[in-house]
Amino acid sequence: MGIGPQQQEDLGGWIARLYAHPELLRMGHNQHEEDLNLGLGWIYYGLARLLQPARAVVIGSWRGFVPLVIARACQENRRPGRVIFIDPSLVDDFWRDGTRSAEWFQGFGLANIEHHLATTQAFVRTPAYAALHGVGLLFIDGYHTAEQARFDYEAFAARLAPRAIVMFHDSMLSRRSTLYGEQAAYEVSVSRYIDELKRDPSLQLLDLPFGTGLTLLRRCGGSDDEPLLEGRQERP
Repeated sequence: MGIGPQQQEDLGGWIARLYAHPELLRMGHNQHEEDLNLGLGWIYYGLARLLQPARAVVIGSWRGFVPLVIARACQENRRPGRVIFIDPSLVDDFWRDGTRSAEWFQGFGLANIEHHLATTQAFVRTPAYAALHGVGLLFIDGYHTAEQARFDYEAFAARLAPRAIVMFHDSMLSRRSTLYGEQAAYEVSVSRYIDELKRDPSLQLLDLPFGTGLTLLRRCGGSDDEPLLEGRQERP
């Protein structure tokens, strides 16, 4: 039985329930069931807690590991946020039934994930996209080509909030993928787009060589460089 959003369970118990589903241990995030380790998920969770985004966008997820972890963090924040999850369910039909998808997320005590059954190309033509602004966290993990990573990033670049962080998954490898079947095999090439972004002096990028690779991006200059001091700390 799931836990409702008003019954926040401790994080360890919540991770244990995640990992009761073996498919949430897959897809290159370095998760470990034996010590309830989120692997790269700690980065996703920690950034969502630090940034406290009103809106986070996640593009692509096999069984929802990333939107689940980010949504859990957003739900814990003193300024709760929501996750816009974009996935056309082209690998299989897991996300095709909207009711089933909502129940999947609600089963983990989360009611702040809004799933759109669409590619990014289709989503940008919707009223939901037209109304979207102030995205504090963007996670790109869709079709893993340089061209699609470019489209995904550029679709949201102008909608990012100050100090926003963008994460690219599968960003440090080049290999042949048969995720969509042998007949639709393709070359994973996100790293080529990352190399291009690294030449832009208005951006800062950091590669984390864990799992299948994670690259963090932030914009430089103006309000993006102004430190945000909160809590009881005093400026030096």
